[in-house]
Amino acid sequence: MAINHPLEFEKTLISLENELQVLKDEIASGDVSKQADYAKLERKVKKLTSEVYGKLTPYQKIQLSRHLDRPFVLDYLHLIFTDFVELHGDRLFGDDPAIVAGTAQYHGQPVAVVGEQRGRTTTERLKRNFGMPQPEGYRKALRVYKLAEKFHLPLITFIDTAGAYPGIEAEERGQAEAIAKNLATLSQLKTAVIAVIIGEGGSGGALALGVADKVLMLENACYSVISPEGCASILWKASEEESQQFISQAAESLKITANDLKQLEVIDEIVPEPFGGAHRNQKEAAELLDTVLERNLSELKGKSISELLESRYQKFRKMGTLAINS
Repeated sequence: MAINHPLEFEKTLISLENELQVLKDEIASGDVSKQADYAKLERKVKKLTSEVYGKLTPYQKIQLSRHLDRPFVLDYLHLIFTDFVELHGDRLFGDDPAIVAGTAQYHGQPVAVVGEQRGRTTTERLKRNFGMPQPEGYRKALRVYKLAEKFHLPLITFIDTAGAYPGIEAEERGQAEAIAKNLATLSQLKTAVIAVIIGEGGSGGALALGVADKVLMLENACYSVISPEGCASILWKASEEESQQFISQAAESLKITANDLKQLEVIDEIVPEPFGGAHRNQKEAAELLDTVLERNLSELKGKSISELLESRYQKFRKMGTLAINS
């Protein structure tokens, strides 16, 4: 697919890929004289693709997790779910477009779905508050959590936010309480819960959707209590020229990539992405997620509610422990 928002380290590659497409179109229209140029440029593009995406740094993966061309929750709902019916409002204050919630069919099975939606265009990003939910968004999610439990629907959440909205008005309406209530409810929810980190999972804004029986994470997603930029600004005082060095250092130290979190047992499984990232082929990314999601949902079906609750408790209870060598 076309990359409309290339990252800095992708720009040269994307430019060459566009040139390659022009040559391909010219050959298709009958200009066979361009075949040699096409073959030469194709080799160059393949080599550069391997160099650009073959050894991504932690910070480059974080940049990919925020890529505006990555599939968002509404994209996945379109690609791997059917019959989505969106529910609006928290029945207390209003509706928050940063949270998408409702019911859908997944491989013929009814499920409840909750996800954070960032928005791609400027207009949509403003409408959805850049994917940063307010209290009414979390209370809308809570409403759907309880519906899932009432009607015995598996719950699937999609995490993709820089964090909960930190504005004064959000705090006035009980932001911290809304997040805490979601954490408490999910921990004891009497139905199967799967959380999928599809992009950036930031702080409590992500955790409010993240207490689950299975936590899946896309290969180039990230999940952390703070962004590397926020961490660097707190820990180091540096000039603008030096800031990138400290941001990269923070990204490395925070251990927020999928591989790090799998080793720490914070997540259960890494979902592979198309080479270069989910933004390079949304359809393939959805198919890869679909395979992992269906398998995990099938595994949870065989467990009783008491087994789900006990394993969920033990899963989160053991997080944060340190092994000290004597």
